[in-house]
Amino acid sequence: MAGINNYSNLIYAANRGQYDEQGDRENQHPHKQRPPPLTIISGPSMHMGSSLDDREKSIVDNINADQDAITKLKYVNSDRDLSLPLEKHKMLDKYLDSQEDDVSIRKYLVFGVQWVSLVTENLLSHPFIVLRRQCQVYNASQRYHLHPISLLPTIVHLHRRQGVTTLWKGLGSCLLVRGMTLAVDDVISKVTSWPKDVDSRTSLKRFGQHILLKCISIGLVVPFYAASLVETVQSDIASEKPGLFDVFREGSLRLFYWSSPQKGRMLPAWALIGPSVSLGITKYLFSLVIRGVSSRIMRRRLTLMQERRGAKYRDDTLEHQNAEIYANLIAMLTTEVIFFPFETILHRLQLQGTRTIIDNLDNGYAVVPILTNYQGAVDCYRTTILTEGFGGLYKGFGAMILQFAAHVAVIKLTKWIVGQITEVISNRPPPGIVQYYNLDRGAGNSNSTTISPSISSTELDVHSVGQNSLD
Repeated sequence: MAGINNYSNLIYAANRGQYDEQGDRENQHPHKQRPPPLTIISGPSMHMGSSLDDREKSIVDNINADQDAITKLKYVNSDRDLSLPLEKHKMLDKYLDSQEDDVSIRKYLVFGVQWVSLVTENLLSHPFIVLRRQCQVYNASQRYHLHPISLLPTIVHLHRRQGVTTLWKGLGSCLLVRGMTLAVDDVISKVTSWPKDVDSRTSLKRFGQHILLKCISIGLVVPFYAASLVETVQSDIASEKPGLFDVFREGSLRLFYWSSPQKGRMLPAWALIGPSVSLGITKYLFSLVIRGVSSRIMRRRLTLMQERRGAKYRDDTLEHQNAEIYANLIAMLTTEVIFFPFETILHRLQLQGTRTIIDNLDNGYAVVPILTNYQGAVDCYRTTILTEGFGGLYKGFGAMILQFAAHVAVIKLTKWIVGQITEVISNRPPPGIVQYYNLDRGAGNSNSTTISPSISSTELDVHSVGQNSLD
C-alpha cells in the first residue's frame, strides 16, 4: 500500500505544480488579457462555487478511493513486477523457482514409469497369458471363452482347486526365453554388425540386415519357445513341476531332432521354424508400423496442446514417455488381435505330440489330454474350421481382453500416482490454477514481466488510475 500512497502524493504534487506555474506566468504578464471570471448560477439544488483547494482535495479523494479495487495486488522487487495474492496461492512463487529441481525429479519419474510398464508387460500379464494359451490349445472344448465373463467362474474354480499359483506356472521359462531372445539378438549383432534396433533414419540396407537378424533369432528360439509353451499350459495336479532350466534341456532336444520327431506325433523342428519365423517377423513389422504411427500422432497432439497453452519451453520428458508407453500398448493390442487366429494354429502345432495334460477350462475342475494329429499349418487351419468353426480360431479371446484391461488400468493408476508425486514434490499448484494463470509459459521464461494476461490487464488499470481520476 506504500506504493499506492506514494503514487497519490506524486499526482497531488504534480497537479499543484501545474497551478503554481500557471500563477507565475500570469504574474510575469500582468497586461495580458485574462479570461472573464466564471459565473456560477445558483439554484435550489446547487451550492455556490468551489475553490481550487476543494478541487485538489476531490482529486486526491478519488485516487484514494481507487485503492479499494487494487488492495489485493502486491508489488515485489524481482524480475516479475506482480505476484499473486499470498494468502490465496502461497505456492506459486515456489513453483516458478523450482524448475531445475523439477527436471531431476522427472527423470526419476520417467524411470519409474518405464519400470512399471516393463513389470506389467512381463509379470502381471502372465496369468492371462496362461488362460489364453490353455483355451487356444484345447481343441475339444465346448466353451470358447470369447468374452471375459465366461472365464470368471473358471478362474474361481481353478483357484479353489489348485491354489493361487496355478495361473503363474511357466513364468520362469517365459522370462528365460525372452532373455534368450535378447541375448541371441545381441550376439548376432556383435558378430555381424547388424543393427538390433531401427528408427526412421535407418537406411534400407541396414533395415534389411535388421530383419534378417530377427529371422535368425526367432528361428533359433522356436524350440525353446515350444518347450516353454508346454510348461505354461500343463496342469499342476496332473504333471510334475518342471525345474527352472528344464526349458533349455527340452528345447535343445527338439532342436537336436531336426528332421525326425522326438516322439510319436511331434512335428520336427524344421516343420515348426517356417511358420514360426513367418508369423513372428510379420507381427514384428506390423507392430513397428503401428507403434510408429501412434507415437507420431500422440507426440503431435501433445505439441499442439502445449503450444495452445503456451508451454513450449516446458520440460515434457514425462509426457513424451507416457505417449511412448501408450503407443507401445496400442501396437501390441492391435497386433495381438489381428494375429490371434494364426497364433492359435501355431500353438497347436508346437504342442502336438508332447503328451500334455491341461486343465479343463469348461468347468475348471477336471483335466484333459491334448490329442491331435495335424500334418502342418494348413491342415491345422482346415481341421479347426471344419470341427470347431471359425470361432475355434479365437478361443480364449476373453482372456486377452482381461489382459489388456488390466494393463491399461495399471498404466492409468501409475500415471495418476506420478502426477500426484510431481505436484507434491515440485510444489505445483492444481491444474486449474496453472491453466488459468498460464504458469507453464512463465516457467519457461523466467524474465517475463507478467504472469498472466488477466494480471497484466490489471497492471494497466493500476497505472491509469490517476488519469481516469483527473478526467
